[in-house]
Parts: sequence; structure tokens; C-alpha cells
Amino acid sequence: MFFDIITLFPEAFSYLETSILKKAQEKKLIKISFFDLKKFSQPHGLDDKPYGGGPGMVIKFEPVYKALEAAKKATKTKKRKIILTHPAGEIFNQNLARKLAQEKQLIIICGHYEGIDARIEKFVDLKISIGKYVLTGGELPAMVIVDAVSRHLPGVLHHPLSLEEKRWDKGLYSYSVYTRPEEVRIKIHDSRFKKKEMILRVPKVLLSGNHKLIDEWRKKQSKRII
Repeated sequence: MFFDIITLFPEAFSYLETSILKKAQEKKLIKISFFDLKKFSQPHGLDDKPYGGGPGMVIKFEPVYKALEAAKKATKTKKRKIILTHPAGEIFNQNLARKLAQEKQLIIICGHYEGIDARIEKFVDLKISIGKYVLTGGELPAMVIVDAVSRHLPGVLHHPLSLEEKRWDKGLYSYSVYTRPEEVRIKIHDSRFKKKEMILRVPKVLLSGNHKLIDEWRKKQSKRII
């Protein structure tokens, strides 16, 4: 899959060069490219004051449109979605990540300042938000989208069961996990605890080797996310 990100700050995306995403790029399962809006700002300029007054600056239509056209030309396909990160957009979730993984190219436009000239929305397939809060820019949402979508692509994950939504009626659950050692003894320096020492143990069921019981335990104590 091709991820083409239109942004003012391509240097902000170092996270995409780590861990699973780095390996996916090395194996050519995904390709991540950046279109720096500053390089598309001539001769119109990059931003200006909003019509009607108000604080901040608005990114102009022209540089975003030129970057969008460049991203479209970079990958010849009809299986693409153009996404604008936007605080009023559809809330991103696992189901949407799964749907977007069916595309060949995702072009993600990162908003910034007080926003982008709204005329660009005519050329956008969907607006996405990662939560009901305000961020400085769309770079963090773009990274979230790339990460979540990539996990659904064949070969990206070493173990297919890491896609937890395949378990338990295709719902996504979160449950507690543990690793070795079985017992941890620690001294307590936190005033919220009355004890000065504590022994933390792994739940016995996880040591039983009975996978049916383990699955039942996980299901009972898990919290459904979707």
C-alpha cells in the first residue's frame, strides 16, 4: 500500500521509521511518502488571514491542491481514498482501519493552524478525527491512521492472531497480559500503599497450560473496545 502524506512538517514522522512499520517498508509491503506543503507554496504563498476575521492563519487552497495532484500522479490507481484530518471528522476506529486497508493508496492531508481553506474539501473522500480534542496539527492523526491500517495488510504482522479483532465474534478486546518472572517482589515507596513490600504474581490460570481456560479467563476480564 502507498501512504502519501501532505504536511507542513515531514520531519515530525520519525515514528514511522521504527518497529513494525520500519520492517514493513523494508519488505516493500508499504511505501510512505511525504509531500511538503512548503515546496508547493509558490507563487501563491502558504497561508493568510481568514476571511471574516478571527485568530490564526489559514493554509491556502492552492499549495494543498498542487500537493494533492502530485500525490495522485505518483501512484496510478483508482483504489485510493483522500483523507483530511479534521477535528469534526468521522471518529477513527478499527472498522474504518480495516476498510481503508482495502485501498491501494491513501493520501492523508494534515491540517494545521486554524485549518485549511475549506474549498479543498471538495476533493476529499472523508474527514477523519482520532478523538474529541484539539491537536496542534494533523501529523499525529496521520501516524495513527498509517499504523492502524498497516496492521491489516498481509505480511505486516509476524503473527496473524495479533489482529485481536479476529477473536471473540470479531470484536476488539483488551485484556491484561503478563510475562516472566512468575513472581516479582518489590519495595513500596508510594504513600498510597500501606504495605512496605509487595509480591506481585501472575494469575494461576495463565500458568495452567489449559488454553480453553485461559481464553475463558481473558474473555471474562477483558473490556470490549469495539
